[in-house]
Amino acid sequence: MCLSLCLASGLAAQQKPAAPDLQPVLAGLMKGKPGTVAVLDVASGKLIASWNLKLAAQRLAAPGSTVKPFVLDELLSTGKVRGEQRLVCRRPLYIAGRRMDCSHSPAITSLDAADAIAYSCNSYFAAVATQLSPQELEEVYRRAGFTSVTRLASSEVAGRISIAPSTGQLQLQALGDWGIEITPLELLSAYRNLALQKRRSHTALSAPVFAGLEHSVQYGMAHSAQPAGITAAGKTGTAAGRGTAHTHAFFAGYAPAEKPEIVLVVYLENGFGANAAAIAAPIFTAYVKQAHSAAHGAAR
Repeated sequence: MCLSLCLASGLAAQQKPAAPDLQPVLAGLMKGKPGTVAVLDVASGKLIASWNLKLAAQRLAAPGSTVKPFVLDELLSTGKVRGEQRLVCRRPLYIAGRRMDCSHSPAITSLDAADAIAYSCNSYFAAVATQLSPQELEEVYRRAGFTSVTRLASSEVAGRISIAPSTGQLQLQALGDWGIEITPLELLSAYRNLALQKRRSHTALSAPVFAGLEHSVQYGMAHSAQPAGITAAGKTGTAAGRGTAHTHAFFAGYAPAEKPEIVLVVYLENGFGANAAAIAAPIFTAYVKQAHSAAHGAAR
C-alpha cells in the first residue's frame, strides 16, 4: 500500500508542470538599465522572478498615470461618474501652473471611462477628480496599499501620501504627479489585487476599469506591452522626480487579460512609460511559452 501511494505521489510530482524560469529573461532585458522588475504569481502572491529587488522595495517615486485605475474605480463604485459618460479632452491643459497636456493623439477628442484609461487622458481625470475630496482621494490610495509594505522583500519602505491643499494639487494627485510617492513593490501588490478582482466576478460598475486596462495594451498608451501568444492588460506611468526634469517610468499589468496568472511591475529610473511597457512584453511572452511547454511536457 505504501509503495503504491509513494509511486502515485512520485508520478504526480513528475507530471506537475515546472514553474516558468523568467530570471534569464529579466537579466537580458535589464542589462545596463537602471531600474527594477518584479513578477508575481497572481493566485499565490509569490515572487516568480525579480531584478534589483532592493530597488523595488526601497525606491519611492511618483507613480504617474498608473494610479488612474484606482481613482476611476472609486468614482464608478460610488456613482460619482458613469462609465458611458463622455468628456471632451481639453488642450492646452494647465493645472496649478503646470502644463499637463495629454500624450494621446489630438484626434481623440472625447472619451468615456474605458477610453480614459486606455488613452491615459489627463484632461478626463483632472475633471472627474474634483468629485472627490482631498481626504477621499488619500483614502483611495491608502486602501490600494500605497502606504503599506508588501512583505515581498526585506528592508522595505512604505509610500507617502499628502492631503491636497487645493483643487489643482488634488487634480495633480489624481494623475499621480503630486503628493504621492510609492515603491514599485507597492504598485505591484496593488495591481495583483486588481488581477484577483478580475479573476473573480467583478461588478459591472468596475467593468470600464478592466476594459480600459486591456485596451491600453491592445491599442492605447501601453501598446508596446502587447505580448505574442497571450493577451495582457496594464497601465503605463511617466513622472518627474522632485527637483528634476528627468522622467522615470512605470508599467504595471497582468496576463492573460481574461484570467490573470502573473502580474508584473517594471520601473526605469530614466525614460517614459512606453519604454517600461516594452520590457513587459517579452516577459509576458516568455511566460506563456514556458508555461505551455511545461504543460505539454507534463501531458505526454
